[in-house]
Amino acid sequence: MRRTARPLTGTALAGTALAVATAALTAGPAYGEPAGDVEVHPSSVVPGGQVTVRTAACGDGGSATGDAGAVGAGSLSLAPDSHEQDATGRFRVPPSAQPGTYEITATCTGSGRRVTGDLVVTLTSGRPEVHPRGSVKTGVGGALGPDPVQTAAGVAALAVAAAGGTWLLHRRARGDGI
Repeated sequence: MRRTARPLTGTALAGTALAVATAALTAGPAYGEPAGDVEVHPSSVVPGGQVTVRTAACGDGGSATGDAGAVGAGSLSLAPDSHEQDATGRFRVPPSAQPGTYEITATCTGSGRRVTGDLVVTLTSGRPEVHPRGSVKTGVGGALGPDPVQTAAGVAALAVAAAGGTWLLHRRARGDGI
């Protein structure tokens, strides 16, 4: 009996796990569902950058009052665009804005419907970072300087000076004088 109990228990657990996974997939995500209520463009911006906010949630020709106070930009008006389908507004992110994700809201004028979108403030723009290449022109030269002959001559001059100084100190220590 014991032998059949284990396989049945394993089969029952596998069936339960499969049922839970199927229910989770068919129910749809409860969090992180793309709302699509407020479009923030660009979605990632550096402090001082301009942002456009657009929503179709207020209906054709609808307007809204936007709130970008979370990022420090205050309120803005969203008016129907040239096609009178979406309500559109713009604001500038303050130069003092700190990096992070901020919620931008819009409240439709007629219906009072409140919709949201996210704005990400970063310290770098979307451009790739460029790292310096090559040598620094300081006038001093370097180990692999622009001319290896000059570098070798400089090393030889330093070696001669070091040998001469050592020879003079050695003579002085023996009492031979200079």
